[in-house]
Amino acid sequence: MKNYKILSVVAVSAMVLALVGCGGSEKGMGNAGSGDQGKQTKAQGKATKDLVVYCPHPLEFIDPIVAEFETRTGVKVEVIAAGTGELLKRIESEGENPLGDVMWGGSLNTLTPYTGYFEAFQSENEGEVQDRLKNAEGTISRFTDIQSVLMVNTNLSGDIEIKGYEDLLKPELKGKIAFADPSKSSSSLEHLVNILYAVGKDDPEKGWDYVKALTANLYGKLLSGSSAVYKGVADGEYTVGLTFEEGGAKYVKSGAPVKLVYMEEGVIFKPDGVCIIKGAKNMENAKEFVNFVTSKECQTLVADELSRRSVRKDVEPAQGLAPMDEITIISDDEVYVSEHKQEWLDKFRDIFTD
Repeated sequence: MKNYKILSVVAVSAMVLALVGCGGSEKGMGNAGSGDQGKQTKAQGKATKDLVVYCPHPLEFIDPIVAEFETRTGVKVEVIAAGTGELLKRIESEGENPLGDVMWGGSLNTLTPYTGYFEAFQSENEGEVQDRLKNAEGTISRFTDIQSVLMVNTNLSGDIEIKGYEDLLKPELKGKIAFADPSKSSSSLEHLVNILYAVGKDDPEKGWDYVKALTANLYGKLLSGSSAVYKGVADGEYTVGLTFEEGGAKYVKSGAPVKLVYMEEGVIFKPDGVCIIKGAKNMENAKEFVNFVTSKECQTLVADELSRRSVRKDVEPAQGLAPMDEITIISDDEVYVSEHKQEWLDKFRDIFTD
């Protein structure tokens, strides 16, 4: 039986507002230097045996990892589950009086603008992380290596050929495409970035005509979060969904009538992260959690049981996922994406609501 608690962000919102209104001022919001790691107060020590984790991962992903961490450490974990965007806004609103200790999840593009709210920390496993997935910022440890995919319900697709983004514009798919609001879902934001670079042929600004055509084919349907996309496709509500690899891979593994399509226009590989919230009240427990989820034991569990690609050099790739050499891999400009993220989200909203 699980002994940790999972709360929705709605259930605790009133408490958050009350406590933030009375927020203390022990720590400023400036970026922490490496010397700050050793200057924690007693309230940030390990004696409480508590840990509050903000997490957008699906519960079936959270359960085995958190349960194993609790068993190994004796730390009592409380998980606040919500969308990535909601949790980051919550971290921002709590400011100098954080109620959470760890942000576990969210793509690199989504987390990077919030680095000022994260503690400087390098996990003890950083030496085993693949070179392209290093914690270059000093605040965002990479957790898994993720890419965008299309998830197709094979019972519904029939003779409709779906190989990439261009196929989503087919009239017979109108209103049958699952896509979440990119301002709330990091996987949908990554798809938006992937679209702009893949369709725009490395010039993201040339991809907006396609976005306009795609939103028209969504037929006014925009889902609230990542899980609604892959569940909607698996349950037969939608023929195809724009999701992330692990979101669909678990259904393929279970024998559901779905398949994954790696877009022929190109796929961006982008890690998600795990970060310690600046001024975390359970700082030592937070560090132990980051060390655990980046450990070989946990990363092996992630690959073998949860169908995600590990960030470590010494963990074998997850079985059942397409080999890297069979995927058309493209890249984005992380700095450019960070600088234009809000502009792109606003533009997508305007296109969708027009």
